[in-house]
Amino acid sequence: MADNSALTSITGSTSLADSSIFDSKVAETSKDNLFIGSTSCVEEEMPQIETRVILVQEAGKQEELIKALKEIKVPFVKMESVEEFKSLESPEFENVFIVMDFQDSVFNELYKADCRVIGPPVVLNCAENGEPLPFSCRPLYCTSMMNLVLCFTGFRKKEELVRLVTLAHHMGGVIRKDFNSKVTHLVANCTQGEKFRVAVSLGTPIMKPEWIYKAWERRNEQDFCASVDDFRNEFKVPPFQDCILSFLGFSDEEKTNMEEMTKMQGGNYLPVGDERCTHLIVEENIVKELPFEPSKKLYVVKQEWFWGSIQMDARAGETMYLYEKANTPELKKSVSLLSLNTPNSNRKRRRLKETLAQLSREADLSPFPPQTPKSCTKSSKNSTPIPSKQSARWQVAKELYQTESNYVNILATIIQLFQVPLEEEGQRGGPILAPEEIKTIFGSIPDIFDVHTKIKDDLEDLIANWDESKSIGDIFLKYSKDLVKIYPPFVNFFEMSKETIVKCEKQKPRFHAFLKINQAKPECGRQSLVELLIRPVQRLPSVALLLNDLKKHTSEENPDKSTLEKAIGSLKEVMTHINEDKRKTEAQKQIFDVVYEVDGCPANLLSSHRSLVQRVETISLGEHPCDRGEQVTLFLFNDCLEIARKRHKVIGTFRSPHGQTRPPASLKHIHLMPLSQIKKVLDIRETEDCHNAFALLVRPPTEQANVLLSFQMTSEELPKENWLKMLCRHVANTICKADAENLIYTADPESFEVNTKDMDSTLSRASRAIKKTSKKVTRAFSFSKTPKRALRRALMASQSSAEGRSPSSNEKHVMSRLASTSSLAGIPSPSLVSLPAFFERRSHTLSRSTTHLI
Repeated sequence: MADNSALTSITGSTSLADSSIFDSKVAETSKDNLFIGSTSCVEEEMPQIETRVILVQEAGKQEELIKALKEIKVPFVKMESVEEFKSLESPEFENVFIVMDFQDSVFNELYKADCRVIGPPVVLNCAENGEPLPFSCRPLYCTSMMNLVLCFTGFRKKEELVRLVTLAHHMGGVIRKDFNSKVTHLVANCTQGEKFRVAVSLGTPIMKPEWIYKAWERRNEQDFCASVDDFRNEFKVPPFQDCILSFLGFSDEEKTNMEEMTKMQGGNYLPVGDERCTHLIVEENIVKELPFEPSKKLYVVKQEWFWGSIQMDARAGETMYLYEKANTPELKKSVSLLSLNTPNSNRKRRRLKETLAQLSREADLSPFPPQTPKSCTKSSKNSTPIPSKQSARWQVAKELYQTESNYVNILATIIQLFQVPLEEEGQRGGPILAPEEIKTIFGSIPDIFDVHTKIKDDLEDLIANWDESKSIGDIFLKYSKDLVKIYPPFVNFFEMSKETIVKCEKQKPRFHAFLKINQAKPECGRQSLVELLIRPVQRLPSVALLLNDLKKHTSEENPDKSTLEKAIGSLKEVMTHINEDKRKTEAQKQIFDVVYEVDGCPANLLSSHRSLVQRVETISLGEHPCDRGEQVTLFLFNDCLEIARKRHKVIGTFRSPHGQTRPPASLKHIHLMPLSQIKKVLDIRETEDCHNAFALLVRPPTEQANVLLSFQMTSEELPKENWLKMLCRHVANTICKADAENLIYTADPESFEVNTKDMDSTLSRASRAIKKTSKKVTRAFSFSKTPKRALRRALMASQSSAEGRSPSSNEKHVMSRLASTSSLAGIPSPSLVSLPAFFERRSHTLSRSTTHLI
């Protein structure tokens, strides 16, 4: 018997959400019946049917499922066997059965009885989203393919096709026999046929059968959707699936590159002439005749088919890329252009040939209709009058105009052939580059193009109405503010733009193919995108040289003489501003690199007035600011010192919101110290047991006395003497002191009990490793205290060494000097105040004989 005790009563009825297009007729019939007569009449004549859920066998034991049904307020009962089904039939209820397994005998019985069956994920999703149970005439296990319209092609085995269709239905998918614009995905078992070609032309994703099988394996995952890009891209049919390629006329390097790309895109390759090859890729600019007679099954295509297929992320139609001898260059260009955007089709071939022939006859018409922005469409004046006597000034002005016109054309080419297509929406295979990558590559190119178009137009008007008194300098003075605004952002980030192009070309095959196709067009003049983008970097110095030449050929009485001088000066100011801005930009980038490299680096390190001066790798010689033997990196900025240690454990990688990854932070922040806290810099003498050591006497604001930090430099690239002078110079600048040399003191290592001899020994490393594991990694940075006698002895020794005398020669003089240096360092005289210890042992009190002063 059914477990009727589990029946949950609710007030009112639960409506079903119609989500199946197959039940449209049923829905329309229901609407017609509902709206016959008034609403009150319908309520009196037609009793409302309540939805009831029947939990079959194992489904009735799922507490999560029962909880979800209560949340959406649907009554339910439990059923242990099919025999109980008849006892549960009631005209008052519309039964919906929940089955855990859509492949067992119970499900088959319910399916044959034309019952409505759903899976547990449907109920859980409805409860999570607060939606009613979906209404579907077919069994629905989950909704991972809901709203997807699928079409199939290339399946010869009926059993496999039926299995795939059934699974798609169980996940909410809709199947269409014929391909049309409403189909969202084509499931292909081969890369032939009309459906495949139409899907390529419409940009419809073409999927492998494994896509459906893998989606069914994840049917129990909450909120899983089979159409998300990360999952779907794993099962897209690659462009060269079922293709075996061979390459003719390419250099060894390029052939190797194309063979690697073939493998990456799902194909194989064999030597030229192998009968198993399906395609022969020909370098049409080199190969004039084929070395053999190709078979009818072999496609002989131009290399543009190869790169076009990769760019579209689908196998392009071979018909429009067939290799053949072209009668004219214009014809070849026209075929190249049209083939990229035309699907494979045999219709209207005659009309196409006539169109191409017409294009080839029109010598003045470019076969590449430009997709130019509005600002690119202004026509140039063709009638430029030439003076009867061409003066030297006119010739230079003419050269200036011609170079400016060429420069504008190059900028237009960058925008038309590269930027606009990359930014275009609805690209086949999805966007080639992310928006932030496009912005990084092209930057302010459109702004530069707009300003120089205006300059070119003004120069054109001036040349067309030439007069020796016409002012060319005024034109550049007019746009000097615009040049200052647009050029620094591009020039300063040009290296980043170039690096982005190189990185994307290596990591994204579609972008590599995009560059291959467009850089081969005549507008580029056989130049790469990087070579075109360097032109704005070179343009302003070139203009300055031409204006200088123009000034030489301008007479003193000509008013343009002084104007040209001002224009040249303004251009120099622009270039100076670019250099200064570039220096600041590079300095800011260095600070950002430090922030990314140092885990826990304070945010206030980022400042517009701050710049990185030097980075020094050291080893800590004491137990503070970190354990003795720890690798410590010092980042010297113009006003502060960042102290960081090497991380003991690197965790994960940093991923930006745009998906770009950074290497994990290799350093851990210890302390950010203003340079004003450094009172003395101690240069520790070189001995047999002490090498490349130095110390800093500092006064932290949280301490009552001075503290001492000691390090050993590990890099030989920067001499210790240069590093200490550099450090003292910036400390002096920070505290507004002119005598930076007085901050350096020379000290003996014995005075501070400094010893670097055992830093690399095996026993020392093992001891440090044991000590690291015994201490907490998150120990806070704190300043301990230096024993007063040791500090007094060290200062006395350093003073006597600096003056070339021993402490015993003149004790009073030494003590007076010690008092003065203590005053300079910001500490009381040792004769008046006892200096506390810097470092304290945690486990026991240090004796005088075992105390280390580092």
